[in-house]
Amino acid sequence: MAESVYKIIELIGTSSDSWEKAAANAVEQAAKTLRDLRVAEVVTLDMQLDAKGKVEAYRAKLNVSFKFEGS
Repeated sequence: MAESVYKIIELIGTSSDSWEKAAANAVEQAAKTLRDLRVAEVVTLDMQLDAKGKVEAYRAKLNVSFKFEGS
């Protein structure tokens, strides 16, 4: 079995609907430019609020790993 190396990056996805959609948005955008995505781990969930305390956006911070291809 060949040995592999994976890189981990931090992403923050947003959604006006839910944390689930915020996380999915981050992964979908990452998949457009990164290959071999392996794992997305939700690290933090929070909300962006307006001046009156109303939720403007749900935010999900993720650690996403993908297979590292060395030079």
